Amino acid sequence: MNRRRKVYEGKAKILYEGPEPGTLVQHFKDDATAFNNKKHDRVEGKGVLNNRISEYLFNKLGDVGVPTHFIKRLNMREQLIREVEIIPIEVVIRNVAAGSLSTRLGLDEGTTLPRSIVEFYYKSDELDDPMVTEEHITAFGWATPQELDDIMSLALRINDFLSGLFLGVGIRLVDFKVEFGRLWEGEQMRVVLADEISPDCCRLWDIETHDKLDKDRFRRDMGGLVEAYQEVARRLGLHVGNPGQAQSGPVLVQSK
Repeated sequence: MNRRRKVYEGKAKILYEGPEPGTLVQHFKDDATAFNNKKHDRVEGKGVLNNRISEYLFNKLGDVGVPTHFIKRLNMREQLIREVEIIPIEVVIRNVAAGSLSTRLGLDEGTTLPRSIVEFYYKSDELDDPMVTEEHITAFGWATPQELDDIMSLALRINDFLSGLFLGVGIRLVDFKVEFGRLWEGEQMRVVLADEISPDCCRLWDIETHDKLDKDRFRRDMGGLVEAYQEVARRLGLHVGNPGQAQSGPVLVQSK
């Protein structure tokens, strides 16, 4: 098996050199982390499910005109993506009070918010990803005012689309985190959706039972993480097979 050069390794994914300039191979690991990696475990099959779910959601968003870094899924654990310059901001869109928002503002978890709220967090493991404002972002040059406008517009479009998509399969999109990058095409630059969208970075609740179908099952020691992710995939109409028997490393992909 031919191995490719590792470009970057994060908590849940590894990026490898792609088959062509300007491309990368994104490999989904089985690592489960929470509280900025203070809690860590390995959950067999999680990476396979996240890869498949993220592929499906990125394709659906692309179909409605949301620009993304996604090109295609290569195998059970890997995607071919465009190389982008990641903007060092995590964008969180909240529809329902949960998690840190409930803690910070004393809101009962499950309270529907008056409107969708967009929050920004500076990507820094050393600083525990602190919450920041638009003023911080533009003052420190992490993004320009125009890029922030594009990010806000895209984030709300993504939220509207995904809220409806999940509602159609009996799931409530409580909140989710996305990241964006700069995609350079010659001298032209545009902001595109990057990273992933999966139960690792969304809060997904069953509409009827309020069962959690996301990484809160790991954060709160509830168990059944893979089963919850499998249920999300099943409702989206995805056939994943046996996620526990996926390959564990990257393979050489040939360009066509």
